[in-house]
Amino acid sequence: MKTYAIELQRIKALTEQHGLVLAKVDATVLPQPARAGDDGVAASTVLSLSVDNARVLYLLLKKQLAEVDGRKARSQR
Repeated sequence: MKTYAIELQRIKALTEQHGLVLAKVDATVLPQPARAGDDGVAASTVLSLSVDNARVLYLLLKKQLAEVDGRKARSQR
């Protein structure tokens, strides 16, 4: 499995289509050498973002999920 270091620079849009949340972002993606982490488990892809971008992402996800939940039938909530 390939691992990457992903730096999220800007969130452009967040939409939902057919049960998937799609994010349009500006990001830097660099390959990361696969090596065991400090806990002995193989390294995973890492997503890094600023606190401001994390808050924006949180708010957008919260809004998108509320819209998805709002479309469900009353018996599925």
